[in-house]
Amino acid sequence: MYRIDRVSNRITPVLAKSFSDLGFSERKHLQEWLAFHPQALTTGEDDELLIIQKEFDGFDETRERLDLLAIDKEGNLVIIENKLDDSGRDVTWQALKYASYCASLSKIQIVEIYQRYLNQLSLGSSGDSPNAEVELLNFLQADDIDSIQINTLQSQRIIFVAAKYRKEVTSTVLWLSQFGIRCQCFKVTPYKEGDELFMSVDQIIPTPEASDFMIGMLAKEAEEKETSSTKKKREVICYQFWELLIEAFQKSDCSLHDSSAPNANMWLPGPSGIPGVSYSTVFAKSWVRVEIYLAHWKPQRNNYIFNALELHRLDIESKVGCSLKWDELPKKKASRISYTYPTNSEDKSHWPDLISWIIDFMSKLEAVVQPHLEKLKPKLKNIDFDVYIEDAESGV
Repeated sequence: MYRIDRVSNRITPVLAKSFSDLGFSERKHLQEWLAFHPQALTTGEDDELLIIQKEFDGFDETRERLDLLAIDKEGNLVIIENKLDDSGRDVTWQALKYASYCASLSKIQIVEIYQRYLNQLSLGSSGDSPNAEVELLNFLQADDIDSIQINTLQSQRIIFVAAKYRKEVTSTVLWLSQFGIRCQCFKVTPYKEGDELFMSVDQIIPTPEASDFMIGMLAKEAEEKETSSTKKKREVICYQFWELLIEAFQKSDCSLHDSSAPNANMWLPGPSGIPGVSYSTVFAKSWVRVEIYLAHWKPQRNNYIFNALELHRLDIESKVGCSLKWDELPKKKASRISYTYPTNSEDKSHWPDLISWIIDFMSKLEAVVQPHLEKLKPKLKNIDFDVYIEDAESGV
């Protein structure tokens, strides 16, 4: 810290001191300063703290006391540990214990803890103590206690305050942050200039500039984990469904899946005898689709087969018993002829009826379409689709 001299246009250092040199103690001084002005440990307008207890010892079967217990605007409990001139080696372990103890505190218990603190502050005054529930609702800007969430699972925050941090402390804090445990380290430095005393409070982990980035990265990581978990769950469901479907197909008169094996994908192809053409079932969350899928690597070949089948559209739909969706995708990788059946595919109680419908519908579709595909086989062998593609693109 420097003092600015406007007259000489120079700066001069303000002497940094240690708390012990100045005769300050952790509990009588630093703790009291922060209890009176907790916003010294906040970094923005939205980050506000309300102290709800000092030297909290409400842990069953322990004699341990945490320095300050606070709550933030989101209803998260904040454990504040003060260590004056040196953080010591064990402060992170100590704070983690306190956080684990506080994680089980209910909404009612938190109100009671805060009320005891307000009662302590009011000792010796003539008036009644403020009502903790009312004060808490005012701070959280809520109408009633039942409508707010306080101290939800894994929401506890930890703040460390010290003039100097040991490497084992900072490395542990950084490591914990990777697991979504919100830890902050504030460096406090006292200064003396004549008879005047000053104190700086600086967040060093994470730096204020990196805080939003770290929070964003943790949220992104949590989203990715949730997506990965959902994907794995879905893959298991797909595999189980295909197992049952293939078994049922192999007991039916339809031979499409005689050689098929279950997989974790959302689609199950069945052979048509023509490269790039399959009778496929697609198993989505809210629907199942039965389709003829045209996915040869030459798009013009797919379009040729699609157009040849579409010439018999009325006959095919009449014999299948419903209208189909005809999706020609010119110059795309695939085209399809399909029917979509709405259902909750994750409700296994629906599976027997769903499997029965798929086998019945696919059997009809194959019986109607396969004769047309068989007639196309010789023509497909005689067409040079490389030339066909060039002619089509040139408009010939």
